[in-house]
Order: sequence, then structure tokens, then C-alpha cells
Amino acid sequence: KSVLLASRVLRVSPVRLASQNPAQKEKWDLLAGVLVERLPILGKTLSPIESKYQKMLNDCEFEQSLLCDHEKRHEKDKALAERLKKGLDVDMDEAVSKQTAQDFEDACDEELANFKFADRITEADKKKDFTSTERKLEDVLILLVEQTVGNKKILLLPQGVRQEGETMRQTADRVVQEVCGQELSVQVYGNAPVGFYKYKYPVDQRRDTVGAKVFFFRAAHVAGKSSGKFLWQTKEEIDGKLPEEYLKSVRQFLL
Repeated sequence: KSVLLASRVLRVSPVRLASQNPAQKEKWDLLAGVLVERLPILGKTLSPIESKYQKMLNDCEFEQSLLCDHEKRHEKDKALAERLKKGLDVDMDEAVSKQTAQDFEDACDEELANFKFADRITEADKKKDFTSTERKLEDVLILLVEQTVGNKKILLLPQGVRQEGETMRQTADRVVQEVCGQELSVQVYGNAPVGFYKYKYPVDQRRDTVGAKVFFFRAAHVAGKSSGKFLWQTKEEIDGKLPEEYLKSVRQFLL
């Protein structure tokens, strides 16, 4: 039976191979997209439970820690004052010329009283200026720029087509300059992409390629302003601004 089965397989398998047509390879445009982030400038405001936990840690630190240099200096000053009260011999040059720990504390308290803390809510927040990097100082802001895809102008992360001979990292650097202008300075992290998205062109717009494959790189805003129409948005604010499927891919590499 095994010999009969083997002979049947040998007779049938060439027919199967001959009947299979090799699939034609589809050509795609390769694009580099850049996630430009304005990193937080201020620390997050603590929630009530975070504030309680922070107080507990501070209390534990105060009770269990050793004396710092300033506290040791304060103890030394107190001992010196006691010796002066009792009329014991002391080094008068040391006692008179140096600043005591209490003097230092008083100077610090005075400086703190005169220091004015900046408001966490900036003018850009009040005016709802979504083109400013001076808004939402506690959050990461993401740069969205208006670009033409097909016949539509939509908001996207800066992206552009790779040119012959370029690495994808080189494409990312060039895209930022071409799409966002020369004034914007960013720092791209590494040579490896952090995300991926692909889409097919409408049938009537296809030429040599069927669609685009976008490889995303992460970058930090250093200085300057983008050109054209653009927005700086938080992770929550990009909902509804980006195409739905595109947004799903982008959310996978947002921190």
C-alpha cells in the first residue's frame, strides 16, 4: 500500500506544480515618516494619592536619613554659641568671620520669598494657540503637518518618499527639512524605525506602484518653528485629526 501511495504522489505532484502560477510582485513606494515630539518642560502635577505617597516618602527620609552637611554645620554653630555663653576659649576669627548655618537659612528664605514661580498655564494655553510649543508644558506635543495625499490635503506626521541611494534615516532627515522648513531643528533618534504603516493608492491613481509603505522615526524638537499649516497636539488631541487606520498604527509607538 505504501508503494502504491508513493507512486500516486509522484504522478500527481508535477501536475500541481505546473498548475501554480507565480504571484506577480507588487511594487510599493517607500516613505519615511517622522514623529516629532516636543518633550515635557514641567513635571506632571501630582494627583491626591501621589501627593500622599510623596509625603510619606519624605517623612520616611526625614526620620531615617543621616544628618546632611548643613545640619552638621548647624550643630557645630550651636556648640560654638554655647561655648561663648560659658566664656570658654574659642577661635574668634572662626566665630566672627564666617556665615552661620542660620544666616544661610535666612538668606535662602528671603530669596525664595522674592522668587516668583511661572504659571503652568501659559498665554498659548489661554489663547488656544495650537501652533505654539509653549502650550501644555506638562505633556508631550506631537507635530502634525498638512500634506497632500492623492487629491486631498490632510494632517499627518511629516513624511516623504525615499529617493534612490538614500537610507531610510537619510530620508527622514531630508523630509523634516523639506516638509517643515529650514527653521525647525530636530534630533532624530537612531537609524531604526519605530513604527510602520502601509496603504494602497486608489486604482485610478496607480502608476508603477500600488501603494506606500511608511517607516516612522522618532525625533525630539530642539528649536524653531515649522512652516506651512501645522499643529502641535497632545496624544489625546490627535483623535479625529488623523485618518482612523493611520492613527491606529501611530498609537502603537506613542509613549
